[in-house]
Amino acid sequence: MDVKDKRLNNKRLPKWLKMQRASGENYTRVKNLVESKHLHTICKSGNCPNIGECWNAGTATFMILGDICTRSCKFCGTATGKPFPPDKDEPRNLAESIRLLSLKHCVITSVDRDDLPDSGASFWAEVITEVKKVYPGTTIEALIPDFRGVEGDIQKVIDAGTEVISHNLETVERLTPEIRSAARYRRSLDVLRYISSNGVRAKSGIMLGLGEKENEVYQAMDDLVEAGCSVLTIGQYLQPTLKHMEVVEYVDPGQFEKYRMAALEKGLLFVESHPLVRSSYHSERHVKL
Repeated sequence: MDVKDKRLNNKRLPKWLKMQRASGENYTRVKNLVESKHLHTICKSGNCPNIGECWNAGTATFMILGDICTRSCKFCGTATGKPFPPDKDEPRNLAESIRLLSLKHCVITSVDRDDLPDSGASFWAEVITEVKKVYPGTTIEALIPDFRGVEGDIQKVIDAGTEVISHNLETVERLTPEIRSAARYRRSLDVLRYISSNGVRAKSGIMLGLGEKENEVYQAMDDLVEAGCSVLTIGQYLQPTLKHMEVVEYVDPGQFEKYRMAALEKGLLFVESHPLVRSSYHSERHVKL
């Protein structure tokens, strides 16, 4: 950790952002399994604040297609650069890990792979198919990139048979060009609309504390409902490093609860809203609503 990152970690956070220490027997078990199978998790790559809670509970959000992203969003701690070719052993290794952990529900995500002809959609389908074959008892949430909006590539993930497909809006429309390097607000809505129109549960997530206004958050909720999204996560943005966008505001938990109630009133079926909530937090709760 360099000096700049130490300064960032030493900045005082509100008391409601206190996180569980990343340790314990189950934490070590998951950590060792992930490393031995040469897997990646967004828990580590994305500096998730819930890694202690989730890994101690024996769960993890697996990240496929490597740990180097072709995009450079200003909110994300995942490394950016030229990715390595997909690991042909990854589908089997991931499926075996899920079986060894006896997961009833798992979340799979990936970096953006704009370098691949179909943005990695075929590999996504291969992974999901392998997990279903090796451990058919588990349900799957696929937290996908936008696949550049190509419906045929999104369809590959749908056809693989995952129960929930999630794609994050991340922020309000006004702030999207500033913090998302290649994604588009309306394109993300189109992705969610295509998912829901095919009868699959569509889910999304947004972050607060980036400078959004309250009315803009409500508009994003309306846009998500119109697109057929039924599940929403709302969490506090935390700056990964000093190179990333600064936090504009630490939003009070009371405001998160206000947003949760508003989202439900607008027609969303399930909403997780709290400063420490991340995309896959308690994802097993909304597979069947």
